[in-house]
Parts: sequence; structure tokens; C-alpha cells
Amino acid sequence: MPAKKSPKAEIAALRREIRAHDEAYYQKQAPTIADAEYDALMARLKSLEDANPALRTADSPTQKVGGAVSSSFAPVKHARPMLSLDNTYNETDIRAWNDRVVKNLPAGQTATYILEQKLDGLSCALTYEKGKFVRAATRGDGETGEDVTENARHVGNVPAKLRGPAPDFLEIRGEIVLFFKDFEKINDEEKRAGRPRS
Repeated sequence: MPAKKSPKAEIAALRREIRAHDEAYYQKQAPTIADAEYDALMARLKSLEDANPALRTADSPTQKVGGAVSSSFAPVKHARPMLSLDNTYNETDIRAWNDRVVKNLPAGQTATYILEQKLDGLSCALTYEKGKFVRAATRGDGETGEDVTENARHVGNVPAKLRGPAPDFLEIRGEIVLFFKDFEKINDEEKRAGRPRS
């Protein structure tokens, strides 16, 4: 049985592994593990850092929102950080979250929740000036994203111009998703063109 790693050694190993997965996912667009496995690595790293705060560093993957910005696209500095939601895979975390929500409600009020299916896609900020679409940017590392304006112009439900009165500046943040049937269609087109499939 291998010797148990010290927290410092395990933290260093986890950071190396997570950074390698980040590079594969964000720079090469070729993920090497499933999201749940990645989340488990991040959860373990966060747990070790919480238990050993002196070992937490500013460059740790736990201190960043997303991956580094790809060099394939021009960088875009977000006016305000573009943050990410936390996730969980257990009931205890959800109950603890609910307890925090309820505790902070004004007296006599109750919490009401609406649930919807999670769609995982590309987090994107769409910028409109005087109602006209001018830029789309990915989340990137939360501070700086990638300019994907030309790509977003091809997304059917991203309007080129807003209807009705519009403010001088409007930023809409959301998720751009690709449905499975469309993903299969793209793979078929890539195969026919002799390019590697996703």
C-alpha cells in the first residue's frame, strides 16, 4: 500500500492534475475527464485548502472561476467579474444552502423555489449598445473572456437588434447551448469533410 501523501504534496499533485485538465478543456477544446470527475478533484482540493489555509495560494485553481483565455480569440475585459455557480452532488449541501436562504429571509417570509433542467453550454455575455448587438464574450477566467462576436452572430436566437426602447448599454449574461441533435449534425458534417469529430 502506497504511503499517504502529506496535505502539501496532495495539494500540489491535485493542482498539477487540474491545470492539465483545464488546459485540455479550455485551450485544446478536448476534455480528458467527465465533469463529475473534475468536480470531485476540485472538491478534494478545496477541502484540503480549507483544512490547511496556509497552503492556499492566489494561483490555485480553486481561486479562479474558469480557465485561461484561449489565444485563438481576442481578449475581452469584463466590466464586472463574470462569476460561476457552485455545484453539489449531495443532499446535505442542498439542505445547508436552503438553511442559509431561510435564515436570511425577512420575518414571516418563506422561500419558494423553481427548478429547471440544467443545460450546460458556453457562458456568454452579450453586449448591446443603443439596442444593437456589438459583442459576445465568454466567461474565460471571470475577469477576461474571449471575443466570440462573429460566432454568436450565427446563433439563431441572439437578436442583432433589440425591439422597442433600449438603454444605451445593456449586457445580458447567460448560457449558449447546443442540443444533441444539432451536435450530431455537426459531427456528421465534420466526418463527411474528413475532420476530427467532437
